[in-house]
Amino acid sequence: MRRALALARRGIGTTHPNPRVGAVVVKDGAKLGEGWHAFPGGPHAEIEALRAAGDAARGATLYVSLEPCAAHGRTPPCSEAILEAGIRRLVYASADPNPQMAGGGQWLSQHGVEVRSGVLHAEADALNRPFFHHVHHARPFVLAKAAMSLDGMLATRTYHSQWISGPESRRHAHRIRAESDAILVGAGTLERDNPSLTVRDAHVLGRPPLRVIIAGRTPSFRDDYRILKGEAPTRLYVRERSLQAAQWEAAGVDVVQASTLHQILTHLCSDNRLALLLEGGGRLHASFLEMRLTDEVVFYQAPILIGGHEAVNFWNGIGCSRLSQAPRLEDVQRRMLGTDQLIRGRVVYPD
Repeated sequence: MRRALALARRGIGTTHPNPRVGAVVVKDGAKLGEGWHAFPGGPHAEIEALRAAGDAARGATLYVSLEPCAAHGRTPPCSEAILEAGIRRLVYASADPNPQMAGGGQWLSQHGVEVRSGVLHAEADALNRPFFHHVHHARPFVLAKAAMSLDGMLATRTYHSQWISGPESRRHAHRIRAESDAILVGAGTLERDNPSLTVRDAHVLGRPPLRVIIAGRTPSFRDDYRILKGEAPTRLYVRERSLQAAQWEAAGVDVVQASTLHQILTHLCSDNRLALLLEGGGRLHASFLEMRLTDEVVFYQAPILIGGHEAVNFWNGIGCSRLSQAPRLEDVQRRMLGTDQLIRGRVVYPD
């Protein structure tokens, strides 16, 4: 199953809106075939593994990271192909959350195949968290990332922020970027930091993440913006479209008018951007938190103090009036990256 999960990771950045899936065919301790789902509409992982195994798959065990599909989609159901190949035993990790495709395990069990589920399901679920989240909530999964001081500041009162975190943290952050479908920042971050929003120090497995700027009015155009370099696609979401929009579009930027964050997330979903990395600044982080749209956070907390009531904090908005209203982190991970502490956890909002 660990091999199946490793194969599934090869689909990061290429399979959306489909899940990342890997499969391995084994008999008498020997691997006969393996495969992974590479792109929407392409063969599923089980089909690739069965093709690689050929006739030797009869009587073998199939390990797959996600329950085989039981219905026709862009391709025929994998459950039927598994039965026809003569697989004796099926072992899968995650149950398929998609009601239109789920049930392959039960169907195969009813047709005489020995079935075991839930093996390494936590690792498999984590691999497909954006897909599962989209199925359950009909919107992308939002991971908020921030480098901050011990007192929770993203920048000084003069907006100086480079570099709060150390090189180890920055390399880790780029690995997260490489696994994302889009990187989101606000217009203030664009104007003050002039970021590239590209992946460096990490290998991009699929298409490069879409660079997204969220603004109220259309920002003033500057030809020295780094996002205008052709290293990755760029999109600008604005509430109000102005004459400046034509300049952005002439420079290759997709300008989309959207009134709310929900509209923006729906539009990104329609473009199969299911794994979003929210990089700030503080006001944009506040908007997502106060609308309960942030699903997970990763903090790189550096051993420095910035201070000052005019410094930029992470939740730079209304905040909570009572602790009972405060979202909390669950499944918290902590580890050191150089002298920084990485804190990562799932955001849980109070009822």
